[in-house]
Amino acid sequence: MKDLLVAENVTKQYANYTALNNVSIAVPQGSIFGLLGPNGAGKTTLIRIINQITYPDKGAVIFDGEPLERKHIANIGYLPEERGLYKSMKVGDQALYLAQLKGISKQDAKARLKQWFERLEIGDWWDKKIQELSKGMAQKIQFVVTVLHEPKLLIFDEPFSGFDPINANIIKDEILRLREQGTTVIFSTHRMESVEELCDHIALIYKSNKILDGELTEIKKAHKNNTFDIGLEVNDKLVVAQTIADSFQTETADFKTIGNELKLRISLKENQLPNELIQYLITQGNVTHFKEVIPSANDIFIQTIERNDSK
Repeated sequence: MKDLLVAENVTKQYANYTALNNVSIAVPQGSIFGLLGPNGAGKTTLIRIINQITYPDKGAVIFDGEPLERKHIANIGYLPEERGLYKSMKVGDQALYLAQLKGISKQDAKARLKQWFERLEIGDWWDKKIQELSKGMAQKIQFVVTVLHEPKLLIFDEPFSGFDPINANIIKDEILRLREQGTTVIFSTHRMESVEELCDHIALIYKSNKILDGELTEIKKAHKNNTFDIGLEVNDKLVVAQTIADSFQTETADFKTIGNELKLRISLKENQLPNELIQYLITQGNVTHFKEVIPSANDIFIQTIERNDSK
């Protein structure tokens, strides 16, 4: 898969503070790329470099096969965490103004805005002032003007901030739809559940260094440890639990079922196979639940940072 954006060994310093230290990422075209990390890790600095708000001290950024230049900004849409709408302007006037700044003619901008306002069911906001809207409503307007010029790359910094769950799902679906149409997305967030739902690839930046990156499914595979949650209908839970513990490493599991089964989390050794575990459990009772424990993005985030700190 072709990479739309590549950062190569990017370093950025402010006086004696290193904001980014030799960071490299590759963002595949048509993907949603999660840029993760705690506050102050360096994510915003990298985003500002991609948007040419600031420049790296060392390293390079390649956009669509070319060294990143001012001309490429027309192909980038950026929704910052701190929004910047003019509160006293009417929604329609402001959306038209921002669209024309991005090179869209007034006539074309009106047509595109009409489609987006209908899609998001906000057509009656056109003559309202921004100061009359809630934070979530203003977020929708900012989202529309960010994507309106149909850029190759969209950068969203905490795009769900201020949204209730219903509107967050609407924006999530729009981001997925844009990805299906071929748009590449860099997605920066602290909401790990959004990473699970949206991201194909991730990079984790911590204390100015990239400490993890890759395809999310492959990272999950690398972090799983052959552990399974099982539910078992048995006559005597204590006796069966001890019997299983004699053959496998077990601990009490906590997951929801509609019955009153014995619930265990079983970790297999390198020479033990899942099929062997299933066959064994069948001899002990009625298996009602059998699920491999796959680490969440949040688990991986925390484990990777803790491992980095322990070095």
